[in-house]
Amino acid sequence: MDIVEIIKAIILGMVEGLTEFAPVSSTGHMIIVDDMWLKSQEFLGKYAANTFKVVIQLGSILAVVVVFKDRFIDLLGLRGRHRDGKPRLKLMQVIVGLIPAGVLGVLFEDYIDEHLFSTATVLIGLVLGALLMIAADVFAKKAPKAQTVDQITYKQALIVGLVQCLSLWPGFSRSGSTISGGVLVGMSHRAAADFTFIMAVPIMMGASVLSLLKNWQYFTIDALPFFTVGFISAFVFALISIRFFLKLINQIRLVPFAVYRIVLALVIYIVYF
Repeated sequence: MDIVEIIKAIILGMVEGLTEFAPVSSTGHMIIVDDMWLKSQEFLGKYAANTFKVVIQLGSILAVVVVFKDRFIDLLGLRGRHRDGKPRLKLMQVIVGLIPAGVLGVLFEDYIDEHLFSTATVLIGLVLGALLMIAADVFAKKAPKAQTVDQITYKQALIVGLVQCLSLWPGFSRSGSTISGGVLVGMSHRAAADFTFIMAVPIMMGASVLSLLKNWQYFTIDALPFFTVGFISAFVFALISIRFFLKLINQIRLVPFAVYRIVLALVIYIVYF
């Protein structure tokens, strides 16, 4: 692997890491950076390039695990029972939030892959997702009932899970849809963001591992260095992005991201069409 390919792997990992968990659509950014500029399919091949994108997504997932490691330890019951009497997020609440999108994802995976992964559909997802985010900020409750993720209810978890189904449409953004849904049902922006990131780990991990098992043959000696560099880059930049986003989300809210998404959609439309 020459230096140019190393730089390409770093850039793609950076784009994935910075955008996967921000409500801006990593798919939209990948269209601009990879499909329009770096064109990894040309030197990796179509299927190996798609496998690479799954690998760097795993780097982003690992960053979430690192940031929320104490939370996952609690959810899995590895720390023992808490005796302070304070409410805490339960594993079953996470599962309730995962079920709707998980079921629909399994049922319609092939249809989504074949019919919805196009530039036009991503543009639609970017704009509609932006409108949902604006609506969430406009109609957000001034005094959210759930200021922290430990205060959310099963009903809120289920509704957020239902809204998450919108993210099956490429470009809609998983974090954009779930944070918006959480805010609309009475969560603070930070509580909704925390719940979004926690839910993302099992659903993204499951989908990524299944994809890798189907495409294991593309982990060739030639491609492995490219995959490794991209994975590390995605992990590092996702770590930075998540920490920065969580510190600011209650202050900046969702509208700035929505405006950015609309601008991004316009850029893709002008450049691509």
